[in-house]
Amino acid sequence: MSQTERAATLLREKIMSNELPPGSNHLETELAELLGLSRTPVREAMLRLESQGLVEVRPRHGMRVLPISANDMEEIYQLLTELESLAAYDLALKKPTPEQLEPMRQAVAEMEAALQLDDRQRWADADNRFHEVLVELAGNRRLRNVVAMYSDQAHRARMVTLYIRPKPTSSNQDHLDLLAALEKGDADAAREIHRNHRLRAKEMMIELLKRHGFHQV
Repeated sequence: MSQTERAATLLREKIMSNELPPGSNHLETELAELLGLSRTPVREAMLRLESQGLVEVRPRHGMRVLPISANDMEEIYQLLTELESLAAYDLALKKPTPEQLEPMRQAVAEMEAALQLDDRQRWADADNRFHEVLVELAGNRRLRNVVAMYSDQAHRARMVTLYIRPKPTSSNQDHLDLLAALEKGDADAAREIHRNHRLRAKEMMIELLKRHGFHQV
């Protein structure tokens, strides 16, 4: 891993964890000291994160972590819904083997175990893996890159609502239904199941953000 890649990974982790909160401003020298790296890879990492929609780079003023509003989330989830539903459709057309789908099945099992313990963070991590593997198996590199970018932008809102949302039992069932459609090679059903799953998630998140007064995250 290059120094720039390391700097980008560390900055992204700090943004995702809200250690660098939305709306905060950070000088290049400050970030270099925080990461224990020189200014050049930090500057390049900032530009990389700007292209992913996470920060705004300001010449001579470092970077600003971009907040995301409920309206932003509406747009982001519209894109994620359509793109991931397309991934589900494309994957079903390939008629994936049980072995190929095993990582997704393991993620669902992990989600079930997490719900038994009411461990929301563990559930969210497994849920992320399920969606990542779905898009990866679909095999469209450009689609994967776009989904990754918007998933990063949505991550903070998901974390804000993780502990105030209802227990996500229906989400687990959606994933099992999707796996069944994928195993059958039923592309239309896979797309519809996943699309409805994402639409319900979007509606719940937007409603929670508005109800609890999270105008920006």
